[in-house]
Amino acid sequence: MAPENISYQWYALRVRSRYENTVAAHLRGKGYESLLPLYKSQRPWSDRFKEIELPLFPGYVFCRFNPLDRLPILTVPGVVHVVGVGRTPVAIDENEFAAIQAAVKSGLPSQPWPFLQIGHRVRIEHGPLCGLEGILLGFRGHQRLVLSVTLLQRSVAVQVDGTWVRAMSQQHSASSSHATPQGLSRQPIA
Repeated sequence: MAPENISYQWYALRVRSRYENTVAAHLRGKGYESLLPLYKSQRPWSDRFKEIELPLFPGYVFCRFNPLDRLPILTVPGVVHVVGVGRTPVAIDENEFAAIQAAVKSGLPSQPWPFLQIGHRVRIEHGPLCGLEGILLGFRGHQRLVLSVTLLQRSVAVQVDGTWVRAMSQQHSASSSHATPQGLSRQPIA
């Protein structure tokens, strides 16, 4: 069984295609804290549209564990490897992960989004995502906050009310893209 994992950081696990639910269930069964963020999508069937849940980050499951004791994680059916540099796992940035968790818990409509490196950074001032920072975009008449996981070079767009948003100063935005943990200009990890 997994030891107390409250103090451990979150890591991304690369999993086989369409094994996300299986891996998340196995990890929970072994006592690990895992997260598989999902979104709802309408898919056409022969006679109707059906709403299904799909992973926000296809091919990835997040798990909190001791990186020095990762063998039990790697033996879970469907796990390919722990995302990192070479054989060294790299933890997900705490602020980025907290933003993803808040977006999932908010219940607001979300969907996968192309990873962005430029744009206007905003802070949410009201609503269930209050305090989060991200990039604001307009899409099909709605405003969306784009949250990114730099390690995976993946993003998620969450629909927000325009009255909740306050633009951040350009100077803060420019400096944060180079110096903060949410730095959007980091190079991808191969």
